[in-house]
Amino acid sequence: MAAFASSSFLALSKSSPSSLSSKLGGGGAFSVAVSLPSRRRPAFVVLAVRGKPTVLVAEKLGEAGIDLLKEVANVDCSYNLSPEELCTKISLCDALIVRSGTKVTRDVFEASSGRLKVVGRAGVGIDNVDLAAATEHGCLVVNAPTANTVAAAEHGIALLTAMARNVAQADASVKAGKWQRNKYVGVSLVGKTLAVMGFGKVGSEVARRAKGLGMHVIAHDPYAPADRAHAIGVELVSFDEAISTADFISLHMPLTSATSKILNDETFAKMKKGVRIINVARGGVIDEEALVKALDAGIVAQAALDVFTVEPPLKDNKLVLHEQVIATPHLGASTMEAQEGVAIEIAEAVVGALKGELAATAVNAPMVPSEVLTELKPFVELAEKLGRLAVQLIAGGSGVKSVKVTYASARAPDDLDTRLLRAMITKGLIEPISNVFVNLVNADFTAKQRGLRISEERILLDGSPESPLESIQVQIANVESRFASAISDSGEIKVEGKVKDGIPHLTRVGTFEVDVSLEGSIILCRQVDQPGMIGKVGSILGDENVNVSFMSVGRTGPRQHAVMAIGVDEPPSNDTLKRIGEVPAVEEFVFLKL
Repeated sequence: MAAFASSSFLALSKSSPSSLSSKLGGGGAFSVAVSLPSRRRPAFVVLAVRGKPTVLVAEKLGEAGIDLLKEVANVDCSYNLSPEELCTKISLCDALIVRSGTKVTRDVFEASSGRLKVVGRAGVGIDNVDLAAATEHGCLVVNAPTANTVAAAEHGIALLTAMARNVAQADASVKAGKWQRNKYVGVSLVGKTLAVMGFGKVGSEVARRAKGLGMHVIAHDPYAPADRAHAIGVELVSFDEAISTADFISLHMPLTSATSKILNDETFAKMKKGVRIINVARGGVIDEEALVKALDAGIVAQAALDVFTVEPPLKDNKLVLHEQVIATPHLGASTMEAQEGVAIEIAEAVVGALKGELAATAVNAPMVPSEVLTELKPFVELAEKLGRLAVQLIAGGSGVKSVKVTYASARAPDDLDTRLLRAMITKGLIEPISNVFVNLVNADFTAKQRGLRISEERILLDGSPESPLESIQVQIANVESRFASAISDSGEIKVEGKVKDGIPHLTRVGTFEVDVSLEGSIILCRQVDQPGMIGKVGSILGDENVNVSFMSVGRTGPRQHAVMAIGVDEPPSNDTLKRIGEVPAVEEFVFLKL
């Protein structure tokens, strides 16, 4: 059978800081906050507010943050506003600060009539802010991604220890007048293996504290630099190894389309019997029905949960009511110190934005001038999709450190500013496996923070410079590939693309030339070149009602090796992919989401 690597955690792909860190929305190109520079104008065009601005604080904020705001702005603290009241007030405000309880919808941005310049989210997740509407209305959105780190890590450890010693259940028993010492015998932490799923800020702090408790700590995070993990005695491993060897699993990943229900019936079946699970990240990363079944079956001995798919959970929620579950009401950031830290962090970001500065915590940006965006739009989309393809080709376990981007163009370097393209490649590389919003403002910062070095090279072509670019090539060095054919002769994962008739195309994978439109999703197959292969694979997909949008074959020579790229409109089932892998001539294949 052919080797197959699914997109699980690596294709994992918005909302808390970590190197698995929120997203502007799916995989589409985003509008950025700056116009590309020419020799006659500054690189960044940001309109600072003239006069003393007004800041509406719609949810309770620490006094330290309020004091900072009052130094430069008129501050209106109006809490518990209805949607209608918020829309009425917003037209008189230059900035808005919210927590998670206020929905900043398209109606809010439209009601602002263009006056609203910045929305500050006091916390990490921005699910309650309509980012697309903010960008369309030229409104910057900033968050506070670092101040909660220690608080969240401490709560994770609190749940870990309370679960191991049955603290919550024993407390409830004693208060009910019982004295059941034998019933609540716990387990020791010393020598046990803790798998930290997501080795970002919070995950690494949890790991440090768990090491202090005598635990053996492993972690899975495709972007965590191995040297940083080794510095605190943590081993980076693959997703499957992490969940199959751990006694305790602590989740610190974002909730994205790819991480949604990543712990499910299939993954629970791979775990040690008696594993214990802690979640202080996002509720939706666990299939709650599957967790209840795993608890009832004894596969999962206990769970300690601070977050849930629906918050607050329903009163009859079987998971919350389960005897082997400790539940807390999303308290990860709820310490006095964290609340003050968040207040200061968001106040500083909002004040900076009102002064015309662009913070590294910006999660969107104002619009690119229409003429620039029109010219670059197909290449912006190509750049992001090449990044998304490349990162999904990486095998788990080793972090990405070095990426080389090569632009082939007939334009002189001064006439081609590649910062937007580089930002989009960074976006494609990082966002599918993190919850960071990447844009032109924070792309380089985000890459540096994760130890990701992106170098650029330009190939000057002869011919007319009418088109900005001929091709973009992305190479990732010093990593293993889930699809061996994506490795170039020099040993890097290599993908290359062009824009044809305004549509991004994949034109090279490793040493194989292909020509496929980067739309929908793609199946890559390496096969022995022989008659009937296209028909066989096409028939399998047709039998499962999977629509093929295109198919291209690149080969080394007649009846030698070939790579077949198949575009599909809907994701095929695992059974369908398995049938493709069982075709004798298929040597390896991979399914990639765009």
